[in-house]
Amino acid sequence: MTGPFAGTPFSRRKLLAAAASAGLAGTMLPDSGRRQACASITPGTLPAEPLEIGHEAQFVFDLHTVDCTWHLREKQEPMRRVFHTCKKHGDGPLLTGDQPSHFWVVRDADTGLFRMWYQLNHKVPHPDEQRKGQSTYETYLAYAESRDGLAWERPHLDLFKEVGEKQLPRNCVLYRPKAARNAFDTPQIVEVPEADRRGYRYLMLYLGTGPDSPRRMIRLVGSHDGIRWDLDHDQLICELGSDHANCIVYNPERKEYDLYLRAKNLYLAIGQGKDRLESGQSRRGVARMASPTLWTEWKSQPQTIMVPDELDAASGYNLFYGMPVQRRHGIYWGFLQSFRLNDFMHAELTWSRDGVQFERFPTRPKLIDYGPDGSWDDTMILACPNWIEVGDEWWVYYNGWDGPHGTTERTGGIGLAKIRKEGYISQRGPAGGGVVCTRSLRWPGGDLIVNADAHEGELRVRVSDVARKPIAGFNYDDGPTFQGDSVAQTIRWQDRSLDELKGQVVRLEFQLKSADLYTFRAVAGKTRG
Repeated sequence: MTGPFAGTPFSRRKLLAAAASAGLAGTMLPDSGRRQACASITPGTLPAEPLEIGHEAQFVFDLHTVDCTWHLREKQEPMRRVFHTCKKHGDGPLLTGDQPSHFWVVRDADTGLFRMWYQLNHKVPHPDEQRKGQSTYETYLAYAESRDGLAWERPHLDLFKEVGEKQLPRNCVLYRPKAARNAFDTPQIVEVPEADRRGYRYLMLYLGTGPDSPRRMIRLVGSHDGIRWDLDHDQLICELGSDHANCIVYNPERKEYDLYLRAKNLYLAIGQGKDRLESGQSRRGVARMASPTLWTEWKSQPQTIMVPDELDAASGYNLFYGMPVQRRHGIYWGFLQSFRLNDFMHAELTWSRDGVQFERFPTRPKLIDYGPDGSWDDTMILACPNWIEVGDEWWVYYNGWDGPHGTTERTGGIGLAKIRKEGYISQRGPAGGGVVCTRSLRWPGGDLIVNADAHEGELRVRVSDVARKPIAGFNYDDGPTFQGDSVAQTIRWQDRSLDELKGQVVRLEFQLKSADLYTFRAVAGKTRG
């Protein structure tokens, strides 16, 4: 195929990309604006002050910990929040060959082993006579592992041997030999309090058929080793066929479970067929259910919490395929699957402090960029929010495809992207200087540690009282100027530690000049300088 100029090649992906770009013409910010968004942050859920921060990392990209930001040159060089895209590891996938898609990765705390449960998609002829000659997928839940997170192996488990003439994948871990229909997909390893584990080491949420029903429903199952799953005692969570990465997250403050899903019953009404005017099938959003108990059929009804907005409509990515969620550092992190029916799809970062009101970066950057035209991940990218911390990096595993969603004529794989620890969004001070000022917080004791990049500028910190009066000995000039790059830099004031102010209510003021601040934390005890 050629473009409007003779001899110019025009690939399938370029045609799709051109159509997507057409919808954006004249609607988005200029290049500089797309890369950096001004620090106009919506409140979301505001905390009680003084904050009790404990020794958890405090992120500074929203109004939970930060009270306000300002720049030192009025009407010039504003403070900005900057989104940092994950950088891909290598040019190819780490796992391929069996069309892997939705998956979940954990790292064993005792052995360091990386473990992955994924949806294996086996292409077969479509059973519908009206679609003769077309293909569809049989789906299985499969397992892989790695000692270094890079070289992955599919162990020959051979757990299911008596299944007639059917040859199962040797690394298959879920199968019902006597079920009316076998279909298992979209796994999530669920982290819950010990009291709700029922003696299992691993719990998995999955979409699959039950022992007596061909319908796929959201179910929970336990395992002692992550390999052999107790299907005889699994639990139906809800009778919804939400065919994307459903996730259960526990909220310890509310002592409640949140389930994130695509509530197909809200837009694909039963009995209305495929008429989109009647069924509302074209409307895709993110919904939430809640339950005080885990091992039961949840009685609440799903409520939609996120729908595409005007910017999504302008870009053409005006549907949400789903949003897998994980809760860390007191924040719900969502990897929203932004979808352009029925071809391109990519992951976008969202976050929430309460699990209901999710925020999005205003310029809608991609968490991981599409690969170049013709590469293995040039059309669809989905990511697992359960990133793995390795040294000073967060490793984000993702699923890539070289073809659009609306066909089986594509190849999928699982790859790796990396980002600095705690490094999705920073507050950046301009060359002339700016300040990030926290809410009032009670210092829990220990040194102040910052995650900051000031190698092209500088960072200084002062401690003030609630009314912003500097505390003697902890002003800007009392401490050194940091001009390096570190995920864990200790801040002192002439060898004085913030541990001296243990129990006091203070504010922290970070002055940034051509520097990025990601997080700060209190580290118990006095660290080495």
